[in-house]
Amino acid sequence: MTEPVRAPVQPAPTEGPPAPRPRPSLRRRVVLLLAFMGPGIIAANAGNDAGGIATYASAGAQYGYRTLFAMVLVTVALVVVQEMCARLGAYTGEGLGALIREQFSIRVTAFALLALVVANVGLVVSEFAGIAAALELLHVSRYVSIPIAAVAIWVLVVFGSYKYAERLFLVLSLVFFAYPVSALLSHPDLAQAGAQLVYPHFLLTKDFLLLVVALIGTTITPYMQFYVAAAVADRGIGPADYPSEKLDTIAGSIFCNVISMFIIIATAAAIKVRGPLESAKQAAQALTPVAGRFATQLFAIGLLGASALAAAVVPLSTAYAISEATGAERSVSKSFRQAPLFLGLFSGQVFVGAAIALIPGNLITLLVQAQILNGLITPILLSYVLVLANRRSVLGEAANGRIFRAVATISVVAVAILSLTVLVQFAVDLW
Repeated sequence: MTEPVRAPVQPAPTEGPPAPRPRPSLRRRVVLLLAFMGPGIIAANAGNDAGGIATYASAGAQYGYRTLFAMVLVTVALVVVQEMCARLGAYTGEGLGALIREQFSIRVTAFALLALVVANVGLVVSEFAGIAAALELLHVSRYVSIPIAAVAIWVLVVFGSYKYAERLFLVLSLVFFAYPVSALLSHPDLAQAGAQLVYPHFLLTKDFLLLVVALIGTTITPYMQFYVAAAVADRGIGPADYPSEKLDTIAGSIFCNVISMFIIIATAAAIKVRGPLESAKQAAQALTPVAGRFATQLFAIGLLGASALAAAVVPLSTAYAISEATGAERSVSKSFRQAPLFLGLFSGQVFVGAAIALIPGNLITLLVQAQILNGLITPILLSYVLVLANRRSVLGEAANGRIFRAVATISVVAVAILSLTVLVQFAVDLW
């Protein structure tokens, strides 16, 4: 029997090195970067708003590097507080407003919400003041910029484009990442800055303590706690997703406070004559080593982005908190008919804040004063967060452990003592 003819076996092709993966386009990389930005990073960046920039720059202009050690302590406190809030949102599926309503009496809940509203209305005013200050640097009158900004922010949130606008504002605020470069190029006194970063060089004066309270108020801002817990819950981030959200929260808090410290260093090096800031243009001097004659324009873009981001986030945090506490529908994806209280609260704060910001006055002074008010109210609301995160009835096994509880308690008590000291000083002066 004749064997079938077989085709000759072809040698296997020699495998060369794998083809290199195509490099992702710039657009793709930007999209991936924006997708990574979760509630923790957004909340922390919103903290570097107009009031924050003005307060950090004022600290550098008035006291050089003396407030750097205070910023280290404030950073530790911010990480602890923001992590507790994100954990509460992830493990309960609720924001702070709903949790306070469930765990405390009606009067105690009402007091917490009143404190938040007072702090946040002051902040909304300061955010529109920041928008005005930014655009005045570009020769646009506040009487034009504030009304247009108020309507634009309201439209973006109410008609469902907020999540895209949120990223846009955040990208604009990334201009302030130029501060670390500027701080190095301005040849600061590194030995002095390092020494005052490592151990305290405090002044026991009313003005210095007021500024430290303002630093606390602008860094550990009450709206950030309400926002991050509500945003985590609203996005459906649960216990299984929490490890990545925890990283987002902690990294965002540390990174943004490092930027804050560089703002202090850059301003201290750029402004040699110590004294309070009198204008946004003076604050922009710290970016001169990076941008040269375009420092003012660069500062204006960053200030505009940071202010616009916070002008949306701050009233949203109030709307979330009150809607949660009353059990009303709340979400930026809902219509006015579906969530009338939530969107009504947001709308009222935006337009009231914009109207007050139109009143003539020094915008930088207004920005810093709003942070002092925040600093005085902050320990009240932090106490609620600490109690909630300590309760096993709320978080179960995810409640604060012994060491974390001790660190969190020390942080809250330290903030409270400082705020009480300032209030006593005010009372003595009035007496």
